[in-house]
Amino acid sequence: MLNNIAALHPAAPALNSYESIATVSLTTGTAFAEFTSIPATYKHLQIRGIILNAVTGDNVAVRVGNGSVDTGSNYASHQMQGDGSSTPTAAAATSATQMQLSGLCQPTSLYPFSFVYDVLDYASTNKYKTMRGLSGQDGNASGTATNWRIQLTSGLWMNSGSAIDTLRIFLPAGNMGNYSSFALYGIKG
Repeated sequence: MLNNIAALHPAAPALNSYESIATVSLTTGTAFAEFTSIPATYKHLQIRGIILNAVTGDNVAVRVGNGSVDTGSNYASHQMQGDGSSTPTAAAATSATQMQLSGLCQPTSLYPFSFVYDVLDYASTNKYKTMRGLSGQDGNASGTATNWRIQLTSGLWMNSGSAIDTLRIFLPAGNMGNYSSFALYGIKG
């Protein structure tokens, strides 16, 4: 279904350009979901996720690396967030220890926080790697900014010499809950 929707955009890769690489489904609350040994055979990557029952409201963050995740101050990110009723907000971070790729993920068992992140040119060894994302959550249209929102985000890993073969999604201040689910796709060139 997502392949069909994505293919409607004129700049999107062709239908059937997305290949499933791996999935992670959490059966107990945990601090992160991680993909390792990512093959360097695609042009780009896409991560699709749903987070349920977050222990605390927190931003969703990503760390990447080659062999292990980079925990140094080698990341930057930008966010724009709106809830449809108040003034949109924006934020940025540089020299950070992770990419903040979404706004607040609220703890709820009924309304999942969902996202789609693209990792562009992840296998390149001669430039920084960038990510872009769309994420959001609906708290049953409660009308409060803490319960529903949509975010547009971008991130940067400032390492030009290494391809990405490891990717970790986490909440810096708490755990993700049962039934949170993540899928990694390769996008053909």
